[in-house]
Amino acid sequence: MTTQPTPSPRGSYPKGQARRQQIVEAALAVFARSGFHSGSLREIAKRVELTPAGLMHHFATKEELFTEVLRQRDERVRAAAGEVSETTLLEQTRNVVAYNQSTRGLTSLYTIVSAEATDTEHPAHQYFIDRYAESRELAEATLRDALAHGRVRADLDVPLAARLIPAVMDGLQQQWLLDDSFDMVAAFDEFLRGYFRPPATA
Repeated sequence: MTTQPTPSPRGSYPKGQARRQQIVEAALAVFARSGFHSGSLREIAKRVELTPAGLMHHFATKEELFTEVLRQRDERVRAAAGEVSETTLLEQTRNVVAYNQSTRGLTSLYTIVSAEATDTEHPAHQYFIDRYAESRELAEATLRDALAHGRVRADLDVPLAARLIPAVMDGLQQQWLLDDSFDMVAAFDEFLRGYFRPPATA
């Protein structure tokens, strides 16, 4: 049984939810620039005109706040990718690349934190292990279906290709963060064309 929070007559619950979202947005900016360990709760609190103690009224720990930032980041990326289907995996990943090129803060957050999370003590370590595993499992299933229906090249190594997709995406994102004149969407299109597409018939 789930207990729903009861707002006060003055509507403090909606205000509290709005304040939580302000904190999440501020935390995203701080974590995207500094990462989890260097990102300061004091700086996040200052951005939303709270004391650190006041911030902790909304999020009990730094880890809890960080988890919510990651959750919302993934929700936005999933929405940009569109619905999952066996026929659109490559188009979906391209949508994600295009979305990431339009949201520097979220892309910076992902790039910095995914590198930090290789440390087994990092709070997002297991999150990224699970995330890559789930992504790989989905990619393998959809690529096998695409292979069976002739939508990708016949000699495609499916397990390797499933690992290459996020590897290429992550590498392009890092280059774009260093040089925002770089068009990572065009580069990803070339990767899709050269690696996945069946050769054109004469």
